[in-house]
Amino acid sequence: MKVAVVLLLFAALLSACGTNKSGNMDHMDHSTHQGAQAESVSTDSINAIWKLSSDKPRSKQDTAIHIQIQDSQGKAIGKFDINHEKQMHLIVVNKDLSYFNHIHPDYKGNGQFDITTQFPAGGEYKLIADFIPNGMGATTKTNWITVQGDAAKPAGITPDSNMTKVVDGKEVTLSMDQLAPGKEANITFNIKDAATKKPITNLQQYLGAVGHVVIMSADAEQYLHVHPTEEKATGPDAKFMTSFPKSGIYKIWGQFQHEGKVITVPFVVKVP
Repeated sequence: MKVAVVLLLFAALLSACGTNKSGNMDHMDHSTHQGAQAESVSTDSINAIWKLSSDKPRSKQDTAIHIQIQDSQGKAIGKFDINHEKQMHLIVVNKDLSYFNHIHPDYKGNGQFDITTQFPAGGEYKLIADFIPNGMGATTKTNWITVQGDAAKPAGITPDSNMTKVVDGKEVTLSMDQLAPGKEANITFNIKDAATKKPITNLQQYLGAVGHVVIMSADAEQYLHVHPTEEKATGPDAKFMTSFPKSGIYKIWGQFQHEGKVITVPFVVKVP
């Protein structure tokens, strides 16, 4: 009896020691075309070293961003899987989520990714590197930076009452299942020509799929990169599936390509 008690206590101690107590990890959802979550790896095992060409980057000026990916021992990670035609997706948003950019750094080898971009105004920006080290799971690493220059007028993040938007001549309507925290939800974008109201049935592949969706919580802490359930669809519907980690307000950006041009359409929703 005493031996059994000792073994139980030892097992409990091992379980407690193996618990990840990090509270700073962003929520990651790299939803596959079947709607399931891809395996994610602990941020403790992979590090990202961020370097900018200036300690005080300025708005409307070129800023080079260097991202060095290495393991917990400081050794460069050399191989990365291709994920929707790219080895890294870099999402850039400002603090109130009024600015969004989805760009792709070039891989220079030995764990280093480089890209040059501009920020439209002064203020705080979050950089989100989304990648898959070879043999590991989907990973995101983030970094907040402050950009010098005149700040844009703050924009509120309030849920949309009208779920139809017109962007670049396209009328896009968003429909969703009833939302609830932790519950899988279908998300559908219906795309028409804004002038003729005719359904668009010849959407082009964008990064190997009918479209891509990025979702972030209003505080920019929860991040979801969602892929379509039917990657080879051509419209007028582009369907996705994901789950929202908790209640709150989220901004959704859908990205699609038509006649050689990528359109980005934003929506704001509330998860009860």
